[in-house]
Amino acid sequence: MEKRNKVFIATSLDGYIADKNGGLDWLHSIPNTDQVDMGYGAFMNEVDAIIMGRTTFETVCGFDCPWPYSKPVFVLSRTLKTIPEEYVGKVQLVNGSLSEVLKQVHGQDYHNLYIDGGNTIQSFLQEDLIDDLILTTIPVLLGGGSSLFGDLDQALNFELVSSSVFLDQVQQVRYKRTRK
Repeated sequence: MEKRNKVFIATSLDGYIADKNGGLDWLHSIPNTDQVDMGYGAFMNEVDAIIMGRTTFETVCGFDCPWPYSKPVFVLSRTLKTIPEEYVGKVQLVNGSLSEVLKQVHGQDYHNLYIDGGNTIQSFLQEDLIDDLILTTIPVLLGGGSSLFGDLDQALNFELVSSSVFLDQVQQVRYKRTRK
């Protein structure tokens, strides 16, 4: 079975995924009165499970809504030792090298993975483990914050698969990793 690691994330025009205070309010700077999901539902149908970092997990836990995922979630953390009671059965802790984590997740028959969280995405990119990037750009300049991309040891080439515009202002591009 083909294994693919996929990113679906929003960024500001200047490439940040959170503002200088870690805030996400800017994600709602374009009115979305019809609650257009911008392809998120279709994307979630493409994946078997989610791997996210601890910070992203803690952020999601802080949202004022029920647990938003119906797919299994694996939280990548070296410091978190237990999952809060209300998330037991929904979340598993994983740690180790990314190849060890992927082996563990694939061993549970999950092959198309949603990789989420800034540091986690950067780590996967650093090890050339991202196959698909879906980037939704919100037309706002944050001027600082948490950057989506970090330093890489080598250039990674991607090919444009598609481009869409939502709400007449929000651009989404889908890329596929090209390897020689």
